[in-house]
Amino acid sequence: MTSIAFGRLTDVSIDDILALLNDPKNARHMPLAAEFTRDEAFQWVQGKDDQWNQHGYGPWAVLVDETFAGWGGFQYEDAGADFGLVLLPRYWGHGLEISVAALDKGFNELGLNDVVIALPYSRNPTEAVARLGFTPDGEATYGEARFRQYRLTREAWSEIRLQLLTKKIDQGAGS
Repeated sequence: MTSIAFGRLTDVSIDDILALLNDPKNARHMPLAAEFTRDEAFQWVQGKDDQWNQHGYGPWAVLVDETFAGWGGFQYEDAGADFGLVLLPRYWGHGLEISVAALDKGFNELGLNDVVIALPYSRNPTEAVARLGFTPDGEATYGEARFRQYRLTREAWSEIRLQLLTKKIDQGAGS
């Protein structure tokens, strides 16, 4: 069984962060990203970590089986707490499991009432975001890039979470 945990980005090696931020497979889906230097990566980590003090939530380092797999969590945006998840390609198959764990923490521990997600037009997110209960919520523009925006409320998450749990139990009973 895979273990999923969240920690502070400041506790992760800057070399690991730099490898994630500069991974070309991730960059094609991140229109605002550019090649990071070591110093820029350090500043990026500090900026993400500062959100915890400013807003009471922020991004985490994502750990899969105690190994750094990427970053994810909630960033402050005018539209609300924006959920993001960026994983090293070898961990892409864990996205749903990590998203469920992060959304549980966001709604149950951080007290968020709703969450938005902004996805670039280079991705076809319809099935993935619908599976988690997100519904279309217009567009968002960051920098010069346009994104599809989706929203998930605490109430919708409670219903979807129960469905996901029921489905998982049903699949386990069939094996």
